[in-house]
Amino acid sequence: MTQLDHQVHSIGPEVAGSRIFKLIAFLYGITAYLVFFVTVLYAIGFVMGLMVPKTIDTGTDAPTLEAVIINLLLMTLFAVQHSVMARKQFKAWWTQFVPKPVERSTYVLFASLSLLLLFWQWRPLPAVIWNVENPDLAVTLVTLSFAGWVLVFASTYLINHFELFGLHQVTNHLIGKESPPPRFKTPLLYNFVRHPIYLGFIIAFWAAPTMTAGHLLFAAVTTLYIFVGIALEEHDLIELFGDEYRQYKQRVSMLIPWRRSS
Repeated sequence: MTQLDHQVHSIGPEVAGSRIFKLIAFLYGITAYLVFFVTVLYAIGFVMGLMVPKTIDTGTDAPTLEAVIINLLLMTLFAVQHSVMARKQFKAWWTQFVPKPVERSTYVLFASLSLLLLFWQWRPLPAVIWNVENPDLAVTLVTLSFAGWVLVFASTYLINHFELFGLHQVTNHLIGKESPPPRFKTPLLYNFVRHPIYLGFIIAFWAAPTMTAGHLLFAAVTTLYIFVGIALEEHDLIELFGDEYRQYKQRVSMLIPWRRSS
């Protein structure tokens, strides 16, 4: 253990337990959550082209190759941040410097900032891949995309929305309550698919009456990342819950809602 590590460990609990730190941590957690909430609302408008100043099909024009490279780099930055910071090994190192009560809030804040950077710097690729001219079918696709976003939000609340986004941790820390150990549970939708949040994102990204090349790139890369994320997440869940999760994996499908091993 280095001298810096020793100092961090020796003063960390004392600082983290002080009243002023508890209040600062709580306010920090609320701020991180509000940034996340605004980011997600903007993401809906960005993907669907609704009521935001810059959407997936607007912004600074760039040559096609340049636009593709920039967009891929932006999505890679988010994917790396989102995956690396979620791993147990990174958390073990990271919480030497970031107090544990705000670790999740910090993760949420960094994820939100990387998404906001993506929205800001995204380069449109306006070539149309498909365009649904039938108004009834177009409305159906828009409705389906909204349903995907609703599925995302509903699924987070089923597994404790506020813990997932850091508010639970900073609130418990503020009132001096110990966070309970993780418990494996499969409420409602989780009895039909293992990853309803990811399913919601896939539906939201692909159900588009007008699919441009930029939107297609975004949907394809994020879908690929979702499958990588599932593999990483399930590896961690098996480490955490062992045979309980292995049996769940055999019993419930990954994304397609029927009961079949996947």
